[in-house]
Parts: sequence; C-alpha cells; structure tokens
Amino acid sequence: MGNGAGVAAAMEGIHGSVARLDALFFEDAALETGASAGDAVDVLQRQYEIRLERMTAVKQLEAQLAAVKARDAAEALGIQHAMTPPDLPVHERTYAEMSAVEEIAGVLTISSGAAGALVSQARQLCALPLAVAALSAGTISWQHARIIADETEGLGPAGAAALAAHFLDPDAPNPARGAAPGELVPARFRAKVRTWRERHHPETLEKRHTKSAADRRMEYTPDRNGMAWISLHLPGDTACAIWNRTTALARGLQGPDEPRTMTQLRPDIAAGLLLAAPAAGSARREDTGLGAPAETDTAERDTAERAAANGPPATDGIATLGNILAPKADVLVTVPVFSLLGRTDEPALLDGYGPIPASMARKLVADGASSFYRVLVDPRDGAPLEIGRINYRLTTAMKKALRLRDGKCTFPGCNNNSPDNEADHLKAWQHGGTTGISNLAQLCPKHHRLKHHSGWKPTPATRNEPPGWTSPTGRHYKAEHHHWEPPHWPPGSLPAETPRSLPAEKSPFEDALVDLLTG
Repeated sequence: MGNGAGVAAAMEGIHGSVARLDALFFEDAALETGASAGDAVDVLQRQYEIRLERMTAVKQLEAQLAAVKARDAAEALGIQHAMTPPDLPVHERTYAEMSAVEEIAGVLTISSGAAGALVSQARQLCALPLAVAALSAGTISWQHARIIADETEGLGPAGAAALAAHFLDPDAPNPARGAAPGELVPARFRAKVRTWRERHHPETLEKRHTKSAADRRMEYTPDRNGMAWISLHLPGDTACAIWNRTTALARGLQGPDEPRTMTQLRPDIAAGLLLAAPAAGSARREDTGLGAPAETDTAERDTAERAAANGPPATDGIATLGNILAPKADVLVTVPVFSLLGRTDEPALLDGYGPIPASMARKLVADGASSFYRVLVDPRDGAPLEIGRINYRLTTAMKKALRLRDGKCTFPGCNNNSPDNEADHLKAWQHGGTTGISNLAQLCPKHHRLKHHSGWKPTPATRNEPPGWTSPTGRHYKAEHHHWEPPHWPPGSLPAETPRSLPAEKSPFEDALVDLLTG
C-alpha cells in the first residue's frame, strides 16, 4: 500500500521498546538474586525506579502497537475496496465494506460498532502523516491519537493537517507551547485541541452552537447498588452556571459539623433544588453564579436549599443551610475586543469550560452576575488586556491574574478549575519567598497538601507561564501554557495581504482603541 518505510520504522521502534523491557526485566531479576547489588545500590529504590521505567516502556510499546493496528485496519478496508469490482452496484459495495468491518470485529473480538469506530478513526489518522508518525514513535498514546481523529473531523484536509502540525510539528508557524501532547493527560490535550479547533473551524462556532443547542436533552441511566445517573446536555454557560452554583452552596455548607465531602454535597444539593416543592412567594432575580440572572421564587429557593442541605434519607441529622450564605463563584470570560463589539464572531473563553460563541459572551457581559469578570483581549496579539467588573465584590488583582495565567490546578494531569483552587507560594514565605505572581501558583486542595507532604517540587514560574513540576524520582513535567493568538479583525481593518495577522507597526487607530479599553 505504499507504506513500506513507515511499517519498517514502526517495527524498528517496537523492537527497540521490547529490548528496553528485556534489559529492565534482566536487571530486576539480578537485583532479586543479589547478583548486581553492590554496597552503593539501594535495592528497593532501584526496584521502584525499574517499575516506573517499565511502565514508561510499556506505554510506548502500546502506542507503537496501536499504530500498527490502526494502519492495518485502514489498509484492510483499502484492500477490500481494491478487490471490489468498480462496476458493482452501490449497495453491493456497501455490503462488501460492512463485511470487512465485521471481519475486523471478529478478529479483535469487539462489537461491530467498535470496529466501525476503529476503522473511521484509523482512516482519519492515516490521512495525517504527522499523527501516524507520532503514534508509531510512541510519543503520543492511542487516546491522544483518537482525540486528533475526533477533533479534525469536519475541518477538511487542509484544516486537519494544520491542527496536526500545530501540535506535532515544532517547526510549524506558531506551534503549541509548553508540555508536548504526549506529556498531557488526554483530557487536557483534548481541551487544548478543541480550543484551537473552535478558533480555526471553517464554520463559525456561532452557527455550530445554534445547531447543537437543538439537541439539548436530559438522560437517566440506572446503575448498580441502588444508584442511577442523571445527565444534562446543555449550552456551556448554563451547565457551567449549574456547576458553579452547586459548588458554591457546597462550600457554604462545609464546616466541622458537616461530614459530607464536596463530591457528596454537590449531588445532594442538586437533588434538593430539583425535588423541593415550589411554594408561593414573590419573584426575584437571583445571581446564578454566571451570566444572566434567573427568575426565581424566594420561598422556593429557601425550601430547595434546606432540602438540598439535608441530602438523601441516609444523611438524616445533618445540619441544613439555614442562614449560611453560599460564596460567590467568580467567573472569568476572556473576550476578543472586536467580538465583544459585535464586529467579528470569534469565540470567547469561559473559565472552567473553554470556547463559547461570541453571542453567548456578549450576553454574559450584558446580563452578567455580580461574580462575573470580563477579560478583554488585546486586538494586536491576543494577550489579556484588562479585567473588568460590575460590582465591588472583587478578588484581589493578583488572584485574578493568577487565575488567568494558570486556568486550573497546575499539578500535572489535574483538571480542577480555578474556582476550586488555592493560591500557593512556590517558595515558602518563611524561606524567603515573595508574594509576587511569579512565585505563586494555583493548586487544588488535594495537590496543595501533597506539595507540602511529599517530594513533589514546583519549578519556577514567570508572570506569563505557570510552573512545571519535578517528581520525587527526578522526572520533570512541563507546564501547560495558554496559546494566545492574534484575534480576528473585521474585514477592511487590516491590509489585504495580512488578513489574520497584525501590522508590523501600530497605527493611531490601534493605540486609540487600546487607550479607550484600558482607560
């Protein structure tokens, strides 16, 4: 199929990974018998490190084998097409392809649907040489490769190639910064890829959101042990508001007499708010924690909060909300200036969610809650320009800047969003650390405790870049960086030869615009 060189390179990589595993198993066996344990060798420490090294080699081997399987799945369909006479009716050609997919399902012992998904993803990947090469080299996992396949769907060949180049080719224009794709847990990699995709998709996010909003729904799935799942498919700002509201109420309930964790309190509160019986009362507008205030009934709200605080029947005796006030959920929305003014439809970024349509961002600005902060983006380079506010309830400027820089807990692989995190000194105050943003980082409570009770150490941060981390065994994990890009300018605002880049020299119009926004 014309991929002889690629297959040879893949097999060479597989042999190399197996050889590394062999060497590690032999070394471990020697340590077990004491044959290679000299006085200077800490046997237990070395055995621990060998297991970490073996898991690293196995991870690489799994990726390399996944590349072989993906290539074979895609090529099997190609060979089947080549064997099918071109003059066969369409329905017979369709059955021939279905037969091949069923054969793949049989040899892999997976369902027909899973085999069809594998073939579809494999075809998408094989059309992206950079992605196949990274998977064959073991620098990304099959999960990362699937994300690339999923997120390039609908971009067209040129858009898909540009996405792959942005994340996998260090020599591409404006390549991804910070941790490499294979160093990010799949969920964080998907978030970065999706952010890029939403900005560069040939169809505006505005149009795609309008179509997707028609598919909103609620689903109920029974589970084991007398439990069940309820899920909602909603517009991003609404879902984020629900999460922030339940989180804020849960924080308000926490205390020495509250045995439930945040994880337990959130569903108890949500169930209480949904199941509490409405009561007559005067309508009022309430801050939802994000975006447009919602019409609520005062008595209904109080009843719901009391019911939520009580939790399921098994938690009888737990204190109710009473007069506890839920902390406000501060929310940042990063909005390109021209998008806010309605001159472009470029997506905004909602803290804790990701890209949202321009109209949704404008609505949040117009109807924003008391805990909502607008972050404008410089029209020249895409960097944050200033943080707006709509009432006196403010965090400090430093905390807002820290949230804007980090976006989440900075510990490797953690997805905890800004509202749940704590600001921590990278170098302790008592050891000479300063209270400047370059010596601060966001950490969730779990990783905040781990930092102070283990050998995990943060690396230095800067004003614009969060810290990386070094593990107790000396492995370094790079920081995840924002990718600020120059915003889209309205047609006619820039010279025709640079429609999506900025002039080398600032014009008086640009300076006036920035002065207006910052002044």
